[in-house]
Amino acid sequence: MAQLSLFLVVLLALVIPIFMARFQISNVPTAVAEIIVGIVMGSSGFNLITSTHDLTFLSNLGVILLMFLSGMEIDFDLLQRKNNPKGKSQAGKTVDPLKTAITAFIGIVVMAFVLAYILRLTGLFSEVMLAAIILMTVALGVVIATLKEKDILGRPIGQTILLTAVLGEVIPLLLLTIYASVNGGNAEQLWLIILLFAAAIFLLRRFKQPYLWFAKITKATTQLDIRLAFFLIFALVTVAERVGAENILGAFLAGVVMKLLEPSEATKDKLTSIGYGFFIPIFFIMTGVGLNLRSLFAHPSSLMLLPVLVIFLFIAKAPVILTYMRYFQKKNAFAGGFLTATTITIVLPTLQVARKLHAITSTQSDAFILAAVIVCILSPIVFNSNFVLLPEDKIKEKVAIVGANAVTVPVAHDLHANWYSVKMFTDKKNQYKTYDSRVENLTFLPNLDEETLEKDGVFDGDIVVAANRVDEDNIKIARMAKEKGVNRVIARLSEVGSKTLTEFNEKEIEVFNSTNVHAALMRAMIESPTVYRIMTDTKNILYSVKVKNTHYTGRQLMDLEFIDQITVSRIKRGDEWLIPRGATVIEPGDILVFSGEFKVADRVRDLLSKE
Repeated sequence: MAQLSLFLVVLLALVIPIFMARFQISNVPTAVAEIIVGIVMGSSGFNLITSTHDLTFLSNLGVILLMFLSGMEIDFDLLQRKNNPKGKSQAGKTVDPLKTAITAFIGIVVMAFVLAYILRLTGLFSEVMLAAIILMTVALGVVIATLKEKDILGRPIGQTILLTAVLGEVIPLLLLTIYASVNGGNAEQLWLIILLFAAAIFLLRRFKQPYLWFAKITKATTQLDIRLAFFLIFALVTVAERVGAENILGAFLAGVVMKLLEPSEATKDKLTSIGYGFFIPIFFIMTGVGLNLRSLFAHPSSLMLLPVLVIFLFIAKAPVILTYMRYFQKKNAFAGGFLTATTITIVLPTLQVARKLHAITSTQSDAFILAAVIVCILSPIVFNSNFVLLPEDKIKEKVAIVGANAVTVPVAHDLHANWYSVKMFTDKKNQYKTYDSRVENLTFLPNLDEETLEKDGVFDGDIVVAANRVDEDNIKIARMAKEKGVNRVIARLSEVGSKTLTEFNEKEIEVFNSTNVHAALMRAMIESPTVYRIMTDTKNILYSVKVKNTHYTGRQLMDLEFIDQITVSRIKRGDEWLIPRGATVIEPGDILVFSGEFKVADRVRDLLSKE
């Protein structure tokens, strides 16, 4: 029977996503589907799967890897103001995603404790701290997957929701550690948890340089990056258990350390494959197997708890909606609030800890899990049916061009509206008068000092182009833009000195020189007339795109379904340029240079760049 249970669980882990893809079930997270199938196949249903020693071991590894990968999901760049993009609300207010997320989460914390006290007063559940922790959690993985599907992770509303979810995963996890230490009789050892964080910092510092070396010498038979990841997991899990903390906190911190080591996309993919490809599905399926709905339905008090928890899980996130409504369209604020109600990844480990401490009965735990499953089904459906992509949400990159002239104005008109939002600036009154009626977003700047440029939003974009006719102005603007953290800076220079060129190369500031460009075009016309025609063709377009969509990595060019509609000219992998062939395998982070008809090229670029 034990071998049959293991076989069935592994079989279901394979079949469930295939079934969901075949019948296009996209609104329900795979984790929720796995729990539901586990319920059907376990003691609550056909009783075909039972908990065995092997399955328990694999399930425990699954929850550890789940927490590790959750730690790796956190993007710490978002916490830096220069990487914290702002936008304008309908009321014209500036949206600060980090500040808005913190405000929303403070509201969640207050509401969670209020609702937890209500549960205690009504006699439905007495552990206030435990209930509050569960009510304030947010399923970061579900939120990220949903935002990626909408392709709004880089927009102010997407990053605000994401940061709210990050807080909804990190803060409850820390509170759970304190709760477990106090209720486990280790309150006097609570200060020892600082040692766990000290160990994480030590490992981060010690393995920063070795990791870079590992990445260079790793090969298929050693996989040193993966071995290091598992060393970090078990090192911090061991330290966590030794100081009286929960192993899931150690696993989470291991994920944070791994993230800060800046692993390659290939390493991330391998770790995700190991976790979500085998261990984590077993954890979710076994969670469903362990649910005893017959016992739950036989206890009226626990059964009464179920609908109340579902309602409370939504009410706990009401402050998110109210906060978002101050900055975003009401319908999108409502959808975003509902998405943050998803709560499954932290809830399951939390209940696992609570059962170990005997702070919750098995039927109450089943009620919490079932409530979380119901909410996880409803929340993405409500979000997808209510969220509306606004024009600013569809824009991929914001371009600020300083200088309105015969070169820049046609470029601003030709940049594809589906990919770029262009604003132009000029400090010349005659240029402003000449082009104001021809350029949609043209702003007059009284001068080009730092305060004026920042005030008028020149540095708020993803790309800044300094294209005045005076080289000194362009050099000054380019330097300021790079200091302000702008991702790409392009400077138009008529004459390029070696000192300036060296400085700009070090700062990764790109230089546009008319003489060099004209010479390059002339050479292309002579040596490669086809390339020249591609660059000047008005029916087709030439794109370069970084491959982020893992659906298309690990596949040969000839196997891509759209390969017959585009022409791939070059592939850049790291610092090396590859000549594309049909058998060339696409790797994460590859930059494809391709051309094709406008609509087809747009669709291909969109598919390849989705994370």
